[in-house]
Amino acid sequence: MFFTLQELVRWLRMTAFELWLHAVSVLVFSILAVLKYEQDLAVSWWVVFIPLFTCDGLSAYFCVIVLIRQYMEHDIKVASVRFLTSGLSLVLLFLFKLLLCQRLSAQRDISVSEVMGPMFVLLQIIMVRACRVH
Repeated sequence: MFFTLQELVRWLRMTAFELWLHAVSVLVFSILAVLKYEQDLAVSWWVVFIPLFTCDGLSAYFCVIVLIRQYMEHDIKVASVRFLTSGLSLVLLFLFKLLLCQRLSAQRDISVSEVMGPMFVLLQIIMVRACRVH
């Protein structure tokens, strides 16, 4: 069973534009990662992760814009809740990508469970949101 766009927007608390932005960045990252893994691309893992980090920055910028617009419309409670939940999700995703990049580039000796820690927390948050929606 596939999820509808409305379900994804409600559970992830992201707009369709943000979901599209993440999908495009994952596509570009996947192409670069395959080229790096097959050693057709002689760059570091930090360069391969640039599309993902750029997407995080653009998503954070978009969240700040939404916060300011909702604040100007005197919808302070909704603006603060959306900013905190979206911000927490973005921070957890960024932390996961940062730890994964450090592990792949062998800068730090990090176990896989330490790298996946932020994703486990994020999945629990999404699970709670999904239960609250239904």
